[in-house]
Amino acid sequence: MTDLSDLPPAWSGRRALVWPGVPLLVALALWAYAVRHTDVSRLDDYGLVSALHPAFWAGLAVLTTGFWFTVRDARRPGAWSAAYVLGLLVMERATQAVLYPTPLYAWAWKHEAVIDHLLTAGGLQAADQVGDMAVYDQWPGFFAAQAALQRLLGVDSTAMFMAWWPLVSSLMLLLPLLLIYRTFTEDRRLIWTAVWLFYVANWVGQDYFSPQSVAYALHVGVLAVVLRRFGRSAVRRGRPRQAVWTVVITVMIVAIVISHQLTPGMLAVCLLALCLSRRYRDWVPLVTTVVIFLAWCLTAALPFLSAAMPDMIRSIGDVGANVETGYGATPTGTGAIATSWAARLLSGSVLLLAAVGVLRQRVLRHRAWPLLLVAAAPLPMFAASSYGSEMIFRVLLFMLPGAAFFAAAALLPKVRTLAADAAAQETGDRQTTGTAGPRRWGIGTWVPLAALLGGTLAFVPAYSGKDRINYFPPQEVALVRQLFDQAPDGSLVVAANRNYPDAYADYWSVDHYWFLDDARSHVDRIVRSPATTLARDMAGVERPGRAYFLLTQGQLANSEMNGQLDKAQLDRIRKSVAASPRFRLVAENGAGWLYVLKQSGGAER
Repeated sequence: MTDLSDLPPAWSGRRALVWPGVPLLVALALWAYAVRHTDVSRLDDYGLVSALHPAFWAGLAVLTTGFWFTVRDARRPGAWSAAYVLGLLVMERATQAVLYPTPLYAWAWKHEAVIDHLLTAGGLQAADQVGDMAVYDQWPGFFAAQAALQRLLGVDSTAMFMAWWPLVSSLMLLLPLLLIYRTFTEDRRLIWTAVWLFYVANWVGQDYFSPQSVAYALHVGVLAVVLRRFGRSAVRRGRPRQAVWTVVITVMIVAIVISHQLTPGMLAVCLLALCLSRRYRDWVPLVTTVVIFLAWCLTAALPFLSAAMPDMIRSIGDVGANVETGYGATPTGTGAIATSWAARLLSGSVLLLAAVGVLRQRVLRHRAWPLLLVAAAPLPMFAASSYGSEMIFRVLLFMLPGAAFFAAAALLPKVRTLAADAAAQETGDRQTTGTAGPRRWGIGTWVPLAALLGGTLAFVPAYSGKDRINYFPPQEVALVRQLFDQAPDGSLVVAANRNYPDAYADYWSVDHYWFLDDARSHVDRIVRSPATTLARDMAGVERPGRAYFLLTQGQLANSEMNGQLDKAQLDRIRKSVAASPRFRLVAENGAGWLYVLKQSGGAER
């Protein structure tokens, strides 16, 4: 165990107990005022950043400052630090749910469609029925659990609560994080600063309504159990029998394996890294994970893996290709580039602070060596796969629990063992133990505060800077639902990309074609001769199916900000379709247009 003991004592008296609540209440009041006076109807390329009322930024600064001066005092009750972290989660993860009338993220809407099909049809689709959508049939854990939750709550759709999922999934991480950090220190300052930095640096956006959000929480939970109950010291102290904890982690591992493709691999490499430490040479967790993972891959997931295996094998060892983004994923425009750099600088700063913490805190480097191994373990995954050009983000996410701990150690005074503090107290070295002396507000206070404040503020553009892409106004939702309400089975929906709400509604009976996913040469043909090329692409639909062309605000934003087609090119495509006698306008509103390809022969509906 370790402790931080350079700091002066807490204030005495009732005022010292009440003071931490003042900045917290002020921050939350400013946040409440800000969300009531923020207009999200016209987002620009800076997303939510430029739309937020200035009171939001003031509240976040007050919250961070209040947290820092509260957490530094080791004698303050830990409940105050917990309250500040909860306040941070409200301001970070609940703001979007409060401001936006519809849920964010096209992928969240996709998952809602999968759950809807599961409830409607009583099962998911096999590989020979829906192609790549059958991946959900082979990893159905999250969807089955959410279908059960939807029925339990008695709601019509998961869309009624999925906007709040980022807050829920973040709260799920709190307990395992506390357990992990308490394994290596009893000092509340280090623990809560690490938790704060974890949430601030977790901008990657995998906390939305998705299988990976739950799988990641379970991953951190498994690590917490292994670090606390499978080390040599735990066994020597006669902790509960390992068989009980083996059952606990086995249940969590099964839930991970049946819900997500990547997380079991990340868990396996983390557990393997722990086995390199003499304190955690218990192979049971690792073997359990590998056996369950392989069993699932060779049975339920075999259809998907058989088809994907050639590409997976080709990507092994190709680190350069695994970390590059490729066409259609390059930020374009001042806002998108600024958002991208904010995210990079935030992650880079936390990793740099973690390196400083490792070098500076010699005691922690020894005591928390297993956590350092867990932080470094995901790095080899760069050589394993590109994971759809997202591997770099996923590696950062899985490094974060360990990186945040050592980054927090860099912001706080040097760590000593409890034995060293006891010896200093016996010799009466009051200055060394920090048990007396005047309160000092020097560089050791203000520089770390500036770093913490900068990181906390940078989270907002890193996390919400692309909300022009991710937010779908009610008019866009209504337009898409009008499409699927009238589309007969066997219809085809053609769109620029899949960035619109309910893009996968009725995916088991309606086909989709997103032309920006096609070869660049074909995209160029569409730009040169839009109506003719699109009509030819859409002509093969048989009755009673219809062929629809949909262009929405979300597609425009995604294409522009990710370097695909610009606004002028997309306007040219829409105007060409509108002027063509082969298309008929079905519906339009402020968020998009819907056309249908006229069918030759018979009456046109």
